[in-house]
Amino acid sequence: MSLIHPRIPLGITLRRILSGASFVGCADIRVQHATNNSLDCGSQALFAALRGREFDGHHFIRDAIQHGATSVLVEYPQSDVPVPQCVVRNSRQAFARICSALNGDPSRELSTVGVTGTNGKTTTTWLVRSILQTAGIQTGLLGTIEYNDGFRVEPSTLTTPDSMMLTDWLSSMVSHGTTHAAIEMSSHALDQFRCAGILIDAAVITNITHDHLDYHLDYDAYRASKLRIFENLKPGGVAVLNADDPGSISCLAHAPGQVITFGIHNSADVSATILQQSSQGTTFVLTAGVERIEVRTSMIGEHNVSNCLAAAAATLHAGIALPDIAAGIEALTDVPGRLERVDCGQPFNIFVDYAHTDDALQRAIAAAKTLTTGRVFCVFGAGGDRDRSKRPLLGCAGASADVAVVTSDNPRSESPTQIIDEIVAGMPITAQSHIEADRAEAIRWALSQAGPQDTVLVAGKGHESEQIIGSQRLHFDDREVIGRLVTAGLKGPHDIPATNLIGPHKNVGQIA
Repeated sequence: MSLIHPRIPLGITLRRILSGASFVGCADIRVQHATNNSLDCGSQALFAALRGREFDGHHFIRDAIQHGATSVLVEYPQSDVPVPQCVVRNSRQAFARICSALNGDPSRELSTVGVTGTNGKTTTTWLVRSILQTAGIQTGLLGTIEYNDGFRVEPSTLTTPDSMMLTDWLSSMVSHGTTHAAIEMSSHALDQFRCAGILIDAAVITNITHDHLDYHLDYDAYRASKLRIFENLKPGGVAVLNADDPGSISCLAHAPGQVITFGIHNSADVSATILQQSSQGTTFVLTAGVERIEVRTSMIGEHNVSNCLAAAAATLHAGIALPDIAAGIEALTDVPGRLERVDCGQPFNIFVDYAHTDDALQRAIAAAKTLTTGRVFCVFGAGGDRDRSKRPLLGCAGASADVAVVTSDNPRSESPTQIIDEIVAGMPITAQSHIEADRAEAIRWALSQAGPQDTVLVAGKGHESEQIIGSQRLHFDDREVIGRLVTAGLKGPHDIPATNLIGPHKNVGQIA
């Protein structure tokens, strides 16, 4: 989606909504449609010239005018441009504000929980939605797996959609009578001001560890992007911080108002005592103030109890009673690709998980170990053309499994063997490991080695259904591969369809 079709039929005036803006060739600009794509302007559209790392929208202004743009949003005045100009300091931030205003500022009409953090964003937003819906509240969701306005559901394209799509979905929620929303706010989206103009009632920071340093360059810049979520808080909004995570709780000094903390190990406003963990789920006591209630969730792992606490803290602020929160947590049976069980009748546990950072991988392995009396096999890799600094960290984390099976995970333009070498470099020399660049074959090997008391954890992709090789996006779903392999009986490599060692521009082997 690239062109805003507003809920405000007569449009908006930029001088009213963009304080500090200046104008060239006019005193003000009335906008009815806006876009940042020069090819999609059409008649009477404002073209927003956005600067990115690879492209600068200012270079496409004349192209936009040829396609019908009658005004432009820019960061510096343009010479020889025959249409009115609105000049702002940050065109991304201004464009997000324009998108929201054109849609009638829908976030003002919603009670919204925004969630950021290195890990746990998806599970926390799904828990928030489950709690609210179990309490009888129609709730929308925007995140890594799906966009959902309360009626219509579509697979997501980005964790946090662009400013135009984001406000369109929020507007659709309002139009359909949805009153609450849960939104994942990624570090990229916050850094790029996609969420500017979106107001939230609770800002949750699940944790801040090591990720996306290929984009942010260093941890401090990464953390600073997460802190921007506080700029979206409504007056009276609350910051929800993880008392067990140094990165999250370090944001306390930056919180603009009320803070609710959650934690398992450190003192917190909302806390949990874990009573039992098994392959069937987790039982814990949820405490908020003087109230206590026992909760039984089908999710496993201490990190998922932490996600439950984050969702509980955010919904307590929304006025949900503790018994309703417990019921909502229990109502969520699973989140796709988040320690998702794969049961094909095999005599051992199989889980698929999205873990692709060292912290998430270590936590997923730890969760698997709590319910395994035998060995834990962990199949994992690292993405190509992404943060190389986390590869040895992933290797170190993966080595906490009894057997680390290192393989490919979206190698893109890089050599899979080179990526694997950089992962293995972080593993201690004593680690038990198996190297197999072909992901399907790596999964087959792990399954063939597992016994009745063992667990196989396949990490990295989770809910995703493709493998990116070179410029190709090829269908590959870990859950489907596992199902076909188990059904084939795991008799050996000659008893299942062949899977070829993949290179940066070769087809990945498929299980037929």
